[in-house]
Amino acid sequence: MRYDRNKHRLPVFTGAGLLTVDKPAGWTSFDVVNFLRNRFNIPKVGHCGTLDPAATGLLVVVLGDFTRYSEKLTASDKVYECTLRLGIETDSYDLEGQVTAEHEVTATPEQLLSVLRSFEGEQMQTPPMVSAVKVGGKKLYELARKGVEIEREPRPIVIKSIAVTRMALPDCDFTLECSKGTYVRTLCHDIGRKLGCGGVLAALRRTRCGKFEIGDAVTVDHLKTLDQESFGALLAAKLALFAGCGIR
Repeated sequence: MRYDRNKHRLPVFTGAGLLTVDKPAGWTSFDVVNFLRNRFNIPKVGHCGTLDPAATGLLVVVLGDFTRYSEKLTASDKVYECTLRLGIETDSYDLEGQVTAEHEVTATPEQLLSVLRSFEGEQMQTPPMVSAVKVGGKKLYELARKGVEIEREPRPIVIKSIAVTRMALPDCDFTLECSKGTYVRTLCHDIGRKLGCGGVLAALRRTRCGKFEIGDAVTVDHLKTLDQESFGALLAAKLALFAGCGIR
């Protein structure tokens, strides 16, 4: 389809499908959804699994009738590339928050590896205050902005594997495979607390969500070059991504 020259806008996009987007840093997950809705005039758009603004990587987006699969796709396991920075604590458990404590890092690489391994498996994790979890109808981050901190119920998660890819203390890069609902910021905070020196999430990139891989994702810059017709062709080409993901 092309722009309607009489109305100076695109006709409503009536297609349906799934798109994997490589979310850039500085964009919220909703920014990606809003961009697609406005650029291609799509009434129904949703995403499956929120990424923080500072994070990058795989964001699964559903369009049209495929929005009914959002919950199923959100429940998939995730894989992340993470950077942990020891010696610092913040109120948000990442570098975006206010520093609340700084400590000398005396842990050895061997001690850090031992602590990382101790977090593998089934466990209970408490969501951070700076999160979209709702308590009493209020999102935690809304309360955090007002300086309010409340008790949060721990939730069951599974850390399937933690594999270190670079050790350069106070930083450590690792690949994480985990279940739905895992907060990597909280994991980094808890690792730092267990080591006794504090820790924060310094960088995060999602590379897999269920059957979907970052290698198949399109960038926002590429989407900006497409008109509505070529966007429809892109969606049609991406239908192969559904093979084996259990969606009909």
